[in-house]
Amino acid sequence: MARYFKFRTVNELASECSRLGLALAFRSDLSPLFEPQQIGRMVAGNRFCIQPMEGCDCTLEGKPDELTFRRYERFGSGGAKLIWGEAVAVCPEGRANPRQLLLNDANAAAIELMLEQCRSAHREAFGSDADLVVGLQLTHSGRYSFQRPLLAFRDPLLDPRTPIDRATGRVVDASYPLLSDDELQRIEDSYVAAARLAWKIGFDFVDVKQCHRYLLNELLAARTRPGPYGGSFENRTRLARSILIRIRDQVPDLSLASRLSVFDGIPFQKRQGTEEGEPCSWVPPVQSAWGVRSDDPLQPDLSEPLRWIAEMSSLGVSMVNISMGNPYASPHIVRPFEYPPPDGYQTPEHPLTGVARHFTLTGEVQRAFPHLPVVGSGYSYLQGFWPQAAAANVAAKRASLIGVGRASLSQPDFVRQLMTEGRLDPRRTCRTFSYCTALMRAKHNPLGQFATGCPPFDKDVYGPLWAEARADL
Repeated sequence: MARYFKFRTVNELASECSRLGLALAFRSDLSPLFEPQQIGRMVAGNRFCIQPMEGCDCTLEGKPDELTFRRYERFGSGGAKLIWGEAVAVCPEGRANPRQLLLNDANAAAIELMLEQCRSAHREAFGSDADLVVGLQLTHSGRYSFQRPLLAFRDPLLDPRTPIDRATGRVVDASYPLLSDDELQRIEDSYVAAARLAWKIGFDFVDVKQCHRYLLNELLAARTRPGPYGGSFENRTRLARSILIRIRDQVPDLSLASRLSVFDGIPFQKRQGTEEGEPCSWVPPVQSAWGVRSDDPLQPDLSEPLRWIAEMSSLGVSMVNISMGNPYASPHIVRPFEYPPPDGYQTPEHPLTGVARHFTLTGEVQRAFPHLPVVGSGYSYLQGFWPQAAAANVAAKRASLIGVGRASLSQPDFVRQLMTEGRLDPRRTCRTFSYCTALMRAKHNPLGQFATGCPPFDKDVYGPLWAEARADL
């Protein structure tokens, strides 16, 4: 049963926002979303962005498989003019799951075919792909690498929640090794090699991923790490800076972007004896999170994120995508939900508060950098009313482009729906059931998860998978 989302009209939703003291705006005129957007050397034909997501439907070798090709064909024909390709590992040990894409020489031809099928589907649907921008997110999962955790520094809040062996319940402790400086330098080489391949394949840009507590995001918070990659702001941004500079210099025709967490927050857990979420215990000053107040890590502090965005822009980054939180430890911050993931907790705040946090922080970034294209996130909780919120944000210059992630799994043709009907198809609009997360986290599957998708609205493919996964949740 829905706990919060009981809105039948946008006016009812706006009234609830007003009651909660949240400055969410809605606009019935959606025309701002269909205006083109300049992104460095590129032009996207509208303001809609398919968000990068972590896929888990590739082959064990990291090549796109049947459902991967299907997904990108659907995205290509769906009408969004910015397709921000999913998280692709730059090295085998950096994969977050055994079915994640891996960009290397052996897989390049298959990924190139995936890109061409995406573009071909767009040309077939719209006549041309000249204003379609397609990129690829380059990632190393660090702490959340599926073979074993690869840690940048010792985090007293996350280490007790980072499993080494799920079968025994053993978690990271003080004896567990950190990635060495030499290992980080080799990872830098892997990013550059992957970017070179992405350019040869034909992608318009690469995203050097710095969000959701994966490796580069974790390094941003590595105040207690000794040596050249920890401590000072200069050191904590060193690896990402070196990667960006080398890609810019060695692959000059490839555009640069980054999806950046601007607020890590801290881990949450179930309150004892209940399903309700609460923050883990912490002692000030908190030195293991990025974009937070050290005396109150539940509150954002954008001073360092804004400083880093300014530097990235000077290094040639032509677009940033704003996110926050940790999908493994604070999922309500990353994507406000009505129904929690199966291994999660009930939201500790009204989901509209989480939506407002996304919109507010994204707006602060966009105001600080008015000429930098900024992609906003956090829309899917609004269900059928997110386009009105998106139009209001773009019109007010609180974001340049609007990112749609899990909601694109249930309705990949959402842009065409808005073009032809002026609204989303209510029969396929994401209800934030978190089933897509549940498929990925089902434990009894020997491969660790089932293919990414939307069981409620793609029953032919995911209905049988969901029935199997649900038995273990």
